Amino acid sequence: MFLGQAISLGVACLWTATALFASEATHRIGSLPSNVIRMVLSIIFLAVTLLIATGSPMPLYTTGKVWLWLSLSGLIGYVFGDYCLFNSYLYIGSRFGQLFMTLAPPTAALFGWMLLGERLSLLSLLAMIITLSGISISILSKGEGGKIHTQLPLKGILYGIGSGVGQGAGLVLSKIGMMSYDIPSDSTPMMTYILPFSSTMIRAIAGFAGFFLIMLLTKQTHLLRSAFHNRKGFSFITLATIFGPFLGVSLSLMAVQYTESGIASTIMALTPVLIILPHHLIYHDKIQLKEILGTVISLVGVALFFL
Repeated sequence: MFLGQAISLGVACLWTATALFASEATHRIGSLPSNVIRMVLSIIFLAVTLLIATGSPMPLYTTGKVWLWLSLSGLIGYVFGDYCLFNSYLYIGSRFGQLFMTLAPPTAALFGWMLLGERLSLLSLLAMIITLSGISISILSKGEGGKIHTQLPLKGILYGIGSGVGQGAGLVLSKIGMMSYDIPSDSTPMMTYILPFSSTMIRAIAGFAGFFLIMLLTKQTHLLRSAFHNRKGFSFITLATIFGPFLGVSLSLMAVQYTESGIASTIMALTPVLIILPHHLIYHDKIQLKEILGTVISLVGVALFFL
């Protein structure tokens, strides 16, 4: 009865682990190498999964429209969104990086309104303001003379905003792509369960192409060799891949098949709260009351957004 909600909660836990592992990998081997390796590993894991489930390592019943929308989703969600997310880890850490991910549901609703004609009410606009207010409470503080300033570097904040916007827009594009499959009416029920993994496969292929092209253009491909020789960094990015693009992203697409996307998005947005305790235990950072308050307010905004 609550399968979608249970999957969504599981996704929030998976993304919490992903954020911690990805942050460690990024600090050891860099943002671009981490993302390229993550995409390659995702493609391998997904190809094996599809081969076992459908007999083919590539997605079945796809159309040109499916590849177009899911590839765009991969470029915006992975290449832009995750590039920003991984760089935000370098500047502000995984805890604050995940806080900015609360921007994803409002962004998804905004793009859903623009691309799918989904409803965007006054309550939705109020929810956006509350979400932004929560983030502001967490990252702003008063300095000398009562002047307001950010306790985080501007680069980290901009990367954080980019990550939330990229994830939200990518989710809507994924939804359009998943609606475009040409699945025969007599297909096996397995296709319902495997469709999210097929969609993630296409997104991962586009993500790999985008990240690798950036490395070529910026002449950073030599960093891949040292990344593969960094055992700890490679181990962390492997774990981040399993918990993130392979299981987390695929199950997030599965969750919206069993419950309303608003409910699923709200539950999956719990990651900034779930990450506070493990981040404190691992890094021994001081947690301020206003940071917890700001996180909770952001999540209230996300929840209000889908009433």
